[in-house]
Amino acid sequence: MMGFSYIFILFAFIGLLSFVFWIWILIDCAKNETDIGNTRLIWVIIIFLTYIVGAFLYYFIRRPKRLLELGK
Repeated sequence: MMGFSYIFILFAFIGLLSFVFWIWILIDCAKNETDIGNTRLIWVIIIFLTYIVGAFLYYFIRRPKRLLELGK
């Protein structure tokens, strides 16, 4: 029975971390992304609708390009 509670705590912790990461990426995109060609709106919609998958896509694909282009 103790093993089940550890697994539950582990999954709850992973869920909380993924939620915090999702919120962080959503705020980062909304505040710092450029508005040229509705880029900000498109990425916010992608991140919002696809949850953690969209957040990882933004973090690994778009964010490095934005940092190079805009420096923020």
